Amino acid sequence: MPRMLLRLWLLLKSYWVLEEKTEMTAYIIARIDVTDLEDYKLYASQTVALAEKAGGTFLAKGGAMTQVEGSGPDRHVLISFPTRQQALDWYHSPEYQAILPIALRSSRRDLVIVDGV
Repeated sequence: MPRMLLRLWLLLKSYWVLEEKTEMTAYIIARIDVTDLEDYKLYASQTVALAEKAGGTFLAKGGAMTQVEGSGPDRHVLISFPTRQQALDWYHSPEYQAILPIALRSSRRDLVIVDGV
């Protein structure tokens, strides 16, 4: 009987661990072709402070790169946030939405939020 109870306890414990919703780091990855550098600088000069205010950290912003496969844009940005929700909150915040039109008119880009491991 004790072995059966132990097995039941281990089974329930593993179920609870699997059901726990653990937050993980989320990354915003942007691939950008700048079409109007002077206009884009106005946008880019504000993004770090806004991301930091929301708990984000820039891990890459422009920087030198080496294309090893395929083709890609001339600029890449990687921002880390403690959670996916914080990344979404930053993106949808009134402060970021106020400068987003600058980025959209001065670049071609795609942006995704990816969960870390």
